[in-house]
Amino acid sequence: MNLLIYEIVMSLKDSILALVMVVVWGVNFVAIAFGLQDFPPLLLGGLRFLLVAIVGCWFVSRSNVPIKWLLAYALSISVAQFAFLFVAMAVGMPAGLASLLLQSQALFTLVFAYIVLKEAISGRQIMAIAVAGFGLCLIALNSQHTQMTTLGFFMTLAAATCWAIGNLVTRTISQKGFKADVSLVVWSAFVSAAILLFLSFLLEGYQTIQIAILSISWLPGLSLLYLALVATLLGYGIWSYLIGKYPAGLVVPWALGVPVIGLVAASIVLDEELRSIQLLGISLVMIALVINMPIDKFIKSLWRQQRSPHRAKQH
Repeated sequence: MNLLIYEIVMSLKDSILALVMVVVWGVNFVAIAFGLQDFPPLLLGGLRFLLVAIVGCWFVSRSNVPIKWLLAYALSISVAQFAFLFVAMAVGMPAGLASLLLQSQALFTLVFAYIVLKEAISGRQIMAIAVAGFGLCLIALNSQHTQMTTLGFFMTLAAATCWAIGNLVTRTISQKGFKADVSLVVWSAFVSAAILLFLSFLLEGYQTIQIAILSISWLPGLSLLYLALVATLLGYGIWSYLIGKYPAGLVVPWALGVPVIGLVAASIVLDEELRSIQLLGISLVMIALVINMPIDKFIKSLWRQQRSPHRAKQH
């Protein structure tokens, strides 16, 4: 019997790709801020997914996911998440802070998986939720002293909640034997674009849409291209490649770098500032995300791998 074993070490090339993904997703929030200068939020989201669908369908094979699950994915992780996020940033959520708060989806996912899927939740995860909750309270209670609005804060949390719901949908899709990869992102984008553009027409109005498109300036236009081609197609393409090649525990912790890049980029490009009490809240949320990652188990696994180089021999 052959015992097949992989080395749980990411290659240099793939580590560079992971770093590119982190930078791309971190800068994504600055691009959203620039895009909102000319576009109303729902129109920006609709045009983003329209470009993703039109360009991506030429390079990615059609998704094999049944239509009902494709719709569920599009409504939760694409339409609802980005509608809330873009509107939040339009009404006063700073880009850097948005990049952090959105990562609370990882903790919401734990809670929803426990309630809906009856998945076990560990003491480590309960501690992470408690620490993150305290950190979010510190951030929210000091919103009146910063650029962040209370409405923007809660709408960003709503976006994170929708992302968490989308994670449950994605997990269900995978459990049913279908591929929840970049092809799902691309082909569900047709649905996402149609819904967001329809909502934009109803809520933002034809005249607003017409003015935004006819008077678009170069920076918001480049931001739209970045959101569609770089943040979505390139970012999710790298993510899908890494998730397919390595254990999730090796890939997922890289996402912790996204809010770091987001906060730094927003500080440099948009001159965003935070109060010291909010920096404490941010630190607590980051600590909670680290607590939630079973990094110690990964290190022990890696240590066992290095101590047992001959496990792949025949028995």
